[in-house]
Amino acid sequence: MSYPVVAVKFCTHLKGKKPSEITPDILRKCSGGGKMELCAADAWDAMVAAAAIDGVVLKPTSLGDQFRSIDQQKAGFLQRYQKEPVTNSSSRTWNRQKWWLKKGFAPLAAPNDDPKNCSRHMLGLAVDVANANGKILKWLLDNEDKFGFSHEVQSEPWHIRYVAGDTIPQLVKDFVEQPK
Repeated sequence: MSYPVVAVKFCTHLKGKKPSEITPDILRKCSGGGKMELCAADAWDAMVAAAAIDGVVLKPTSLGDQFRSIDQQKAGFLQRYQKEPVTNSSSRTWNRQKWWLKKGFAPLAAPNDDPKNCSRHMLGLAVDVANANGKILKWLLDNEDKFGFSHEVQSEPWHIRYVAGDTIPQLVKDFVEQPK
């Protein structure tokens, strides 16, 4: 199955920021617990509410699967990767060194402090959706673009990120304007 992949447009308040420059005022708590960048958080909450109306529960796989600080990304990376080669394993380059994924671990982006090649989790734009298969994956594929989200890589059906930037989708605007 092929997942739609759209390039990220950054919200004005996020443009050019490195992961190390993400400050608390750029993030907010989302329904379900974790934090995301302000525009992404509104879009995520709107999408969660719309999915619930359709009987689909969208939630992150864990609180660490939305925004991750550079320190959190580094800790996860060091837990999953090692410098010694691992047969039939994928690798990443970080700090000009090659690292191999340990057996039994899911891949994770290197903790690069560069907005062009960092994990979108480190900018508060990405979320790993729990149980993103079957009904949940179908709902995402049918609806994520309406809320400004897109998949990022074909190998990770659970990983989506906010791509609409300052062009807030109408469904998100409508959700935000609803009386709470």
